[in-house]
Amino acid sequence: MRPRKVPLRKCVACQEMKPKKELIRVVRTPDEEILIDLTGKKAGRGAYLCGKVSCFKLAKKTKALDRALKQPVGVAIYDQLEQDFIAVEEEFLAEKERVSDEDE
Repeated sequence: MRPRKVPLRKCVACQEMKPKKELIRVVRTPDEEILIDLTGKKAGRGAYLCGKVSCFKLAKKTKALDRALKQPVGVAIYDQLEQDFIAVEEEFLAEKERVSDEDE
């Protein structure tokens, strides 16, 4: 049996290709709401970011999320996302460690 193909996605900030599970998805829902989707299954247009705050800040500076989500993202939304991103970062990194330990 062949090994499964690992889906790759590109970080909108640093442009690095990484496995989908190593990236955090930011989604624009059909209701025009912008939020972080850790499950990767919410309906809507998604953009992927590395799990680093530096990548988020770069995306904010270059307005990469505006282009990827095809909608202007306001300063208030960026600030809220930044707070959510920092809160989620530790949980995301812990989950990534757990998954890599299971693979070994």
